[in-house]
Amino acid sequence: MKGLKPSLLALCVAGAPPVAMAEIQMLDEASMGNITGQAGVTIELETKVNIDRFIYTDEGSLEVNDISVGGGNRTDYFAELGFNLTGGAPSDLLDNVRINIDIAQDGDAIINILPMAFGAVDLTVATGAWNLTSAVSADSTTILDNFRMDALIGSGTIRVDTATDKLNFQTDIAIDDMDFDVPFLALGIEDFQLTGANYDLQAPQPLDLFANVDMDIYKAPNNAGVDSLAIDLNTFEADIRVGGVIVGGTSIGSIAMDNLAITNTAMRIYGH
Repeated sequence: MKGLKPSLLALCVAGAPPVAMAEIQMLDEASMGNITGQAGVTIELETKVNIDRFIYTDEGSLEVNDISVGGGNRTDYFAELGFNLTGGAPSDLLDNVRINIDIAQDGDAIINILPMAFGAVDLTVATGAWNLTSAVSADSTTILDNFRMDALIGSGTIRVDTATDKLNFQTDIAIDDMDFDVPFLALGIEDFQLTGANYDLQAPQPLDLFANVDMDIYKAPNNAGVDSLAIDLNTFEADIRVGGVIVGGTSIGSIAMDNLAITNTAMRIYGH
């Protein structure tokens, strides 16, 4: 990420002729407030996040260990398409991310998340054991382990609407591979894939690869009339394939769901 260095800026100012400098006038706050047509802010992101342990405590606790968020360090996502969908060299960083932030004339905040270069953004999330632990004894249960998800993100948009006080979130996502174990049920999931509902493995097309997610997040009353966190899933359509379902250490087969559609789904989340 490169910007205008202070030394270069100082050199440009120092090289300006005196006549030009004489025409430069300081703007007061009122004058600055009348300036319109700003281009917004762009952030170019490159990062990797590691968390040793995340703990949520109610009376007992849920512990999530060894959390990692970064890039997949691979170029063979959805190999049936026959080309590198990320458009760059493999990396374990979450990179190739450009975030554009704008405030519209009506006051809406708009955040667009896009690749900086041609290709999708690769995202890998991995964790170790998810443990339920007792606050009064040494009892614990591992409900999830060995989780890893390799996904591609085509784009994302967050918009806070001043007319409705709603946050709208949209993204295009495809999961190339997700694996995890559920030890207390002797269950495992291998080679989970999620794509757009029109994606055809026999004649794959890149434009059909991504599943679109559209949701609204806002404040709304629950059934008792108490303000709650409201999440409305407006649109989610996808194909899902599971390469292996493992029970007791043995595969019992695979699963496929074609044209899964979840619409008009509303949730209200609150404490009790």
